[in-house]
Amino acid sequence: MSESNKNNKKVLTHVNGRVLYITINRPERMNAIDTETNRLMAEAMDRYAADDSLWLAVIRGSGNRAFSAGGDIQAMNNAADGGEPYKVPETGYGGLTSRFDLDKPVLAVVNGLAMGGGFEIALAADLVIAVEHATFGLPEPMVGIVAYAGGMHRLPRQIGMKRAMQLLLACETIDASTALDWGLVNEVVPAEGLDDAVERWIHRLLKPAPLAMQATKQCVREGLDMDMAEAIKGQDQNRYPALESMRTSRDILEGIKAFAQKRQPEWVGE
Repeated sequence: MSESNKNNKKVLTHVNGRVLYITINRPERMNAIDTETNRLMAEAMDRYAADDSLWLAVIRGSGNRAFSAGGDIQAMNNAADGGEPYKVPETGYGGLTSRFDLDKPVLAVVNGLAMGGGFEIALAADLVIAVEHATFGLPEPMVGIVAYAGGMHRLPRQIGMKRAMQLLLACETIDASTALDWGLVNEVVPAEGLDDAVERWIHRLLKPAPLAMQATKQCVREGLDMDMAEAIKGQDQNRYPALESMRTSRDILEGIKAFAQKRQPEWVGE
């Protein structure tokens, strides 16, 4: 059973089984993110976080030219001239870049240009697929601002200081092949193969037990703030609530039984 919104909105959502699809729907603006787009994406991510029946979120841009050009400079300029204020929700660009308590996986599908806040949304995702013609950059200093939505902090952690500074200070744009080589994306595919690649990754990500996935993500995320010994010992000291939920779940028993019976497990997320 699937559900979708058919209104001409700046953000489209669609549910298919356990997956929530979120599409930035401003192709005429290279999927730039204005206040309303931010709000709608944040609402969609709030729904994803709260709904136990949803196990994976997929974010992409409408059309084949851009994932997102980032913050809508025109909207920012209007705000500077006394128009409607440009607002970013507490959970950050796209409702994701400052959402630090989400244990469910997020897959970003970069179907073209990913600049500024668009790139920062991809950086905040857990996995990224990109088309061959995708480009990535953080050009904020060129207009007198900074990569405020996590770019300054996630990039050095993900690709090392020198490469991060190459993008942050020299404002260079890199192609999909370089992004793959630097570890910023998981796979690069031809444009005509993008939808098949997305479905392949969805299949992979729905195959493991959802609570085990969430426990893994929580342990990885929170463990990065600890030294190695503390992070590992914390697994036996109730430091990770998602890990404890997994240990007492129906799914852990189902997984053991399915393995013993040589069949595919039937996860329920409980």
